[in-house]
Amino acid sequence: MPQKAESNKVFTVVGQNKNRPAVLVINGPNLNLLEEREPDVYGRQTLEEINNDLQKYAHSRGVSIDFFQSNHEGELVDQVQQSRGKYEALIVNAGALSHYSIALLDALKMTDVPIIEVHLSNIYRREDFRHQSLVSTVAIGGIFGLGARGYFLALEAAIQIIAEGK
Repeated sequence: MPQKAESNKVFTVVGQNKNRPAVLVINGPNLNLLEEREPDVYGRQTLEEINNDLQKYAHSRGVSIDFFQSNHEGELVDQVQQSRGKYEALIVNAGALSHYSIALLDALKMTDVPIIEVHLSNIYRREDFRHQSLVSTVAIGGIFGLGARGYFLALEAAIQIIAEGK
C-alpha cells in the first residue's frame, strides 16, 4: 500500500524554476486519509497517488508544482502566507475548513494570485452545512464532485489563466 502523504510539509516535486510557472496545491484536514476515508465519497486513490499523477502532468505541461497538506488550520494559514510571491496560482481543497475557517479565508484574501477551489465530492449534494464555502468567495472558480479529476481540471485552468496573464 502506498505511504500516506506526511502532514505539514511542502512537497517540492518538480522544483521551482524561474522559467516555469509555479502552482501550489493545498489540501486540508483528513485528505491525508484518502482511500481509507469514505472511499465511495472521496475515491480510492491516496493523496500521494493524486500528487504523483499531478506532478507528472504538470511536468508535461512545463509547470512547477508543489504540494502541502495539513490537518491544522494554523499550518494551512502559515503556508498560504508563505506562498505569497512564490506561486502564480493556488489550487485549494481546504476540506471541512472551506465551510467555516475565517482565518484561512483572510489568508487567501491576502494572496494576489488566482485561487481555484477543488472538492472531490459535490458539496452541494451533501449535508446543508457543506453548501457554503468561504473559499469560494475568493476563488476565481471551483470544481466539485469530479473526484481526483478535479485537481487536473484545476491545474489545466491554472495553466491557462497564468498564460493569459502574461
